[in-house]
Amino acid sequence: MQPDKPDDRAKWLLLGLAGLGLTAGVGMWLLGRADIARLVWIAGTLPVLVALYVEIVRSLMRGEFGLDIVAALSMTAALIFDETLAAAVVALMYSGGTFLESFAEGRARRDMEELLSKVPRTAVRHEDGQLVEVLLDVLEPGDLLLIRQGDVVPVDGTLAGSGAMLDQSALTGESMPVRIATNEPVMSGSTNAGEAFDLLATHRAAESTYAGIVRLVEEAQKSKAPISRMADRYSVIFLFLTVGIATAAWWFTGDPIRAVAVLVVATPCPLILAVPVALVAGLSRAARFGVLIKGGRPLEALARVKTLILDKTGTLTDGRPGIISIETANGFSEDDVLRFAASLDQVSKHPIAQAILAAAAEAGQRLAVPQSSAETPGEGVNGVIDGRKVCVGGADFVARQIGSDPAPDSARSAGSVLVAVSVDGRLAGRILMADALRPGTAGFLKTARSLGVERILLATGDRQAVAAAVTEGLDLDAVRSELTPDQKVLLVLTERKNGAVLMVGDGVNDAPALAAADVGVAMGARGAAASAEAADVVLLVDHLDRLLPGLEIARKSVAIAMQSVFIGIGLSVAGMIAAALGYLTPVEGALLQEAIDVAVILNALRALRINPRSVASSAAAAA
Repeated sequence: MQPDKPDDRAKWLLLGLAGLGLTAGVGMWLLGRADIARLVWIAGTLPVLVALYVEIVRSLMRGEFGLDIVAALSMTAALIFDETLAAAVVALMYSGGTFLESFAEGRARRDMEELLSKVPRTAVRHEDGQLVEVLLDVLEPGDLLLIRQGDVVPVDGTLAGSGAMLDQSALTGESMPVRIATNEPVMSGSTNAGEAFDLLATHRAAESTYAGIVRLVEEAQKSKAPISRMADRYSVIFLFLTVGIATAAWWFTGDPIRAVAVLVVATPCPLILAVPVALVAGLSRAARFGVLIKGGRPLEALARVKTLILDKTGTLTDGRPGIISIETANGFSEDDVLRFAASLDQVSKHPIAQAILAAAAEAGQRLAVPQSSAETPGEGVNGVIDGRKVCVGGADFVARQIGSDPAPDSARSAGSVLVAVSVDGRLAGRILMADALRPGTAGFLKTARSLGVERILLATGDRQAVAAAVTEGLDLDAVRSELTPDQKVLLVLTERKNGAVLMVGDGVNDAPALAAADVGVAMGARGAAASAEAADVVLLVDHLDRLLPGLEIARKSVAIAMQSVFIGIGLSVAGMIAAALGYLTPVEGALLQEAIDVAVILNALRALRINPRSVASSAAAAA
């Protein structure tokens, strides 16, 4: 690992100085130069001790009270009473422990500036009959902008044209494109999925929806409750115990060296080392299962999760429309309907057309090249396939083309899209498409509960009818629909009263809630960059069940870390008692402490061999 910030470089430097001081001092001592060895050990210890005191002061100013105080006492006492070798050993072990902790922590998330870099920096504005590309900062309410096909809407506004087809999935979570009529509002962050249109700006860029989501992410990150280092939770008890035994040893024997030996044995290296080693091992193990956890703190929090909140689109569902069924008519087969529709849809960039093409490719259909075609944006396509007149589009559009009645409402369902296909003026069939649940969703929910999750909720920006239709029959404690990004944050904060909250999402609209949750999980392969940046955990493949081994590994890694902590505390207390009774010198206490370190580290490394049972169970449930 290479250091990537000043704190990391400082820890590298301290570790190097402590290691060099100890080994060089031992070399001098073996050469018979004990006087030089003493000075070298002092030189290797002092930088670590000074840095340690600086950190203790900073921690106390933040109201934090940690085990660093015990380490500072042991090194200080060893130097005062000329036990320089013991001080050098403690300095090396302490600096090694803090370095490993830094490695486990990592960078929780990069600057939110990267979120802003994902949106356009310029817009095309109408000026005196011409189109001029300008910076977003100069846009004012009342400006008329051109939004080209594929463009992300840069500011909030109203539609000035006759109609537009917008992909709002990044904002609302709704995977299906939405038809916007003249004078209807358009949110920044939406993507133009149809033909170019004009937008009348109603807000400046800094006041628009997308900029507001960025601010929500930043505010939620600031309000997120910090998780203290696991070892520090036992610091007060351990500190008083250590000082009590050391004071008693000195008081009753009159020998200050016994107190030094007690402090050296009590140096909390097992606590400082065992926790980061177990967590690093857990992080490494989780990554092998496609779960990228951004440091030790998220891993700790993941092990404590009691409530799971799921977004719908792209999380509980696949996020892309798929064919649910094909209804045929007038003697046409399902293969005929799919082939005619896909052949003609080759000329369209509409998301529904692309989904039909993908389904035809998966079915192995051999498509024909359209001999002619004409697309009505947002409505459908007419053309000639193999010499036959074909029309593909919305049920109402196709009905008007062939002079028939549109499909009844009963043919549609919440959250679905009905695509009609006609051939030579006759209805050939209808294709029902929807954003379906991911396979094995029910099994995923069941396994999550078996891993300790007590409450599972759905939080989506979709309409209530869509959310209800998708979640019918699922074991959910609650379904919250039509939520804005700030309402999702409020839901996360409200659920905290039941314990640690885990939020899973993949869109820009999920980013604030992911940042506010104790653990935010993003679907990384296809999810929005904003959600991946705000999240603590990223699933490297778009399979929700990948979260299960992450949960299991986190719980087991933390359990192993806790086991190592208690083993280390027990052995250290036994060593302190032996030192107080005079059975251990400071140097012998330092060497014993190293043996304890090795024992707890070996135990902590068992996290590398965790084999999540949830992988097999979720695969079986999906089958």
